[in-house]
Amino acid sequence: MDVRRLELLRELAERGSITEVARATHRTPSAVSQQLRVLEREAGLPLTEKSGRGIVLTDAGRALARSAADIAVAIERAEALWDEFRNDPTGEVSLSTFPTGGQMLLPGLVKRLDSLGGLVLTCADRDVDSAEFPLLTADFDIVLAHSPTDPPQNWNSTEVTAVKLMTEPLDIALPPGHPLAQKEVLDPEDLVGEQWIGVPWGYPFERTIHDISAAAGSPMDVVQRFGDTRVTEAFVAAGLGVAVLPCYTAGGAYRDQIVLRNLRGVVAERHIYALMRPDRAERLAVRTVIDALRAEAAEVIDANRHRNPPTE
Repeated sequence: MDVRRLELLRELAERGSITEVARATHRTPSAVSQQLRVLEREAGLPLTEKSGRGIVLTDAGRALARSAADIAVAIERAEALWDEFRNDPTGEVSLSTFPTGGQMLLPGLVKRLDSLGGLVLTCADRDVDSAEFPLLTADFDIVLAHSPTDPPQNWNSTEVTAVKLMTEPLDIALPPGHPLAQKEVLDPEDLVGEQWIGVPWGYPFERTIHDISAAAGSPMDVVQRFGDTRVTEAFVAAGLGVAVLPCYTAGGAYRDQIVLRNLRGVVAERHIYALMRPDRAERLAVRTVIDALRAEAAEVIDANRHRNPPTE
């Protein structure tokens, strides 16, 4: 069987439609269909079947797609071994990041990689709900993702390699004149009756607001929802509500107009991971970027340690 045709089958398993496979592989849908039909003849078994207006993989197709992933891992491992012999972690690595992750980690990461030479990092920002981060690994070598739980829920470890980078505390953001700004540490009950600037449903911080509500025994009043923390910060600075914000990046242009307070009685933190397809995780260039990400994350934690003292 042709490895390239097997890769198309794997893409179909992950992307779910001929159209999406064609888009991702820069082919026409008819060309993809033709190659899959050839693969089916080589396999001697039906690999796909019709489902409504589209197609889905048969049991044999899913099994062969898993084999395609194993083959891809083996090929990348062999090429990585050769790169190690040459000591040559070169090439292009694509990376997607959620906005505050990029703000926190990417400038230092790029500087670290620039000092190595020969490796090109291409970055893009993608902010999705927690369950969708693994899907981005089909289009990017590395996906920076965050989850309110550790280990993250609904991230399939057999299809995605996850590397833990850091745990970042989440703080309660208040305008400076807010009465609660006088307290050093907040309890969930303190936040009953406040207007909240929340996040879209499914985004990680939503779970923290839910946990605060459960601990306080009262619902929280979410009056606005934004995916971009810069908009949330502007609303908090204007005195229009309180919010959950990441400790290490909160404030930005509004740093002097926002007060951050630790929260006790609730686990308020997010866990930041680098996600990859298992075959791409074998590449020496990708592993070099991961090592640099780990070093940068450790430096960020060390630099911010004094900003988040432990609470009881």
